[in-house]
Amino acid sequence: MIVAEILFNEDLESFEVFMQDTYKVIRKYKWKILTTFAVAAFLIFAMTFLIGFDEVITTLKKAKSEWIIFNFIIEAIITLVWTARWKMILDVVDTAPKFRTLYMMLLASLFGNNVTPSAAGGEPLRAYLLKEIEGTPFEIGFATSTADRVFEFLPFILISIIAALFVLSWKIPPVTQVLVIVMIIFSISLFGILIYAGLRKEMTQKIIISIAKSIYPTVIRLTKQDISFNEIREKIVVYINRFSTGFLTALKDRDVFLVAFLLSFAMWGLDMLRMYVCFGALGVYPPLVPLVIIYTIGILISLLPLLPGAWGIREGTLIALFAVVGVSADVVMAASLIDRLASYIVPTIIGAIAALYYGQKVKNKNNFTPLNN
Repeated sequence: MIVAEILFNEDLESFEVFMQDTYKVIRKYKWKILTTFAVAAFLIFAMTFLIGFDEVITTLKKAKSEWIIFNFIIEAIITLVWTARWKMILDVVDTAPKFRTLYMMLLASLFGNNVTPSAAGGEPLRAYLLKEIEGTPFEIGFATSTADRVFEFLPFILISIIAALFVLSWKIPPVTQVLVIVMIIFSISLFGILIYAGLRKEMTQKIIISIAKSIYPTVIRLTKQDISFNEIREKIVVYINRFSTGFLTALKDRDVFLVAFLLSFAMWGLDMLRMYVCFGALGVYPPLVPLVIIYTIGILISLLPLLPGAWGIREGTLIALFAVVGVSADVVMAASLIDRLASYIVPTIIGAIAALYYGQKVKNKNNFTPLNN
């Protein structure tokens, strides 16, 4: 991300284009977006077909509306807690905007997360919005949103280690065991690389400069920009220094670390409660310990850079693992769809509206020219 920013435009031209007219960008890349969602829809369709459409629909018809409403309330609380944690981190590194402003920015970033594989688009988008709307340096915004993600996944990393041990002890096909363990290791590795980038700035600089040097001729040839590699090198050093400083400041404040860690566990607990409510809406109450282990694995799998939200992949994993504790496939699929409605579909729609709102706001700001000029 830093390399792309430096090579194309230090003012984040790519994000400006995205935010200035989000609708046009969506239309431009609609086929790429639609293709990934089509693949995900096909996987869901195929699994539902194998399970039995009638069985899944019959199970969904049993869903209690008040439980589904409660599911949405839990999701809203999770988003509010998330905003509070991000605001607290921002207040340590810089001056955070009002809670309402951050909440809206977070909703916009959910759209970026949910339409990109491995939820990779939200953090740069949050940093860009802070820069354009509040004047916060991009590196600071990105460092705080990245530190926020680190806190978010701490509980999942801890539980996933226990989950791996549980999965090895369950009587499931060896292939499924291997796949789940590999996915857990892969997700933890991505998380570790992120932390390493923030802690070891010298090594990170060497790696990114090396990557930038290898792609520099191609990018210059394609973009026809007049910029020397020495300028790029200087910008890389400045950006990484700022990122690392903000990242370490957020993580080294003991009070912030403790409170953010507790808030992260609270969010994790609410996530588990939400999934339990999804099953409860169908009149099924799976054992708590297996539920915690299995759903934590499901969340980690959502980080894999394959499809947006790991649609289909997560469902297949949940069906295979819940079968061990006696929960039928039609119930797991129905519960997962109820969960996706509150945690993915509706937030994506609301996030798209927020992104369009900020896109118009940035566009108006950049089009404004003082009369004296």
